[in-house]
Amino acid sequence: MIAVQDLKQFVMFGYLSDDMLKSLIPITEILLFEENEMVFKQGEEADRLFLLKTGKVLLEHRITDKITVSMSSIKPGFSFGWSSMLENDVYSSNAICSETCQVYSFRDFKIKKIMEENHSLGFVISQRLLHVLKKRYDVRTRQLVKTIKFHPDIGNLL
Repeated sequence: MIAVQDLKQFVMFGYLSDDMLKSLIPITEILLFEENEMVFKQGEEADRLFLLKTGKVLLEHRITDKITVSMSSIKPGFSFGWSSMLENDVYSSNAICSETCQVYSFRDFKIKKIMEENHSLGFVISQRLLHVLKKRYDVRTRQLVKTIKFHPDIGNLL
């Protein structure tokens, strides 16, 4: 059985009250994945939000049949699959377990329903999702700038 304390350990839910967390317990599913098992594929319908309890998940973006780029790794306590919180969206990357993982999962329609019923909870979760998006956007921006800055052909122009 999942307890309030179990959900509090996640960065995304750390700002929720105990009552808010209690409302999420009935819709929380515990999933287990083996090493190298895919949680979701790039382009699939985004229908679940995930919180990593144990293990490590890699987010990879397939560019061609032969080229895949590792975008980031998810550590315990953090979320992934947040595309599920948008309407009719798909996952933008592959999520692959680099080791055995225990994951808490929320079906998109269930968590959205609770967020609609409890606007305070919905606001806090939305703010946390925006925080995650901003951090990932900032990292990607720094990576792009670094790539441009140190590219041999572009570097000569600067």
